Amino acid sequence: MRKILACLVILTMTFLATWAFAHTPICNCFDNGDGTITCEGGFSDGSSAAGVNMSVVDKAGKVLVKGKMDKNSEFTFKKPNVPYTVIFDAGPGHVVKVEGKNIK
Repeated sequence: MRKILACLVILTMTFLATWAFAHTPICNCFDNGDGTITCEGGFSDGSSAAGVNMSVVDKAGKVLVKGKMDKNSEFTFKKPNVPYTVIFDAGPGHVVKVEGKNIK
């Protein structure tokens, strides 16, 4: 019985530790009305997105703009004249794609 209880305690602690460190990427973009788009990023646990890789690609996947989130977790770029997608890439499992047509 003690072994089962010990296993349950270890499994519970492992689950809680994993849950405590989990964070979901967040990226919201908006049209500045001056021909530029600004994206703000972060993580659900409040972590900064400074330095996160950003790219803007066309429908064929060609990179139109490439950069990184600045110290304020923002990325501003000139709005492309073609359909595009903004990609917030903080690594495997932490990628957010925002379709240009959904940016208001």
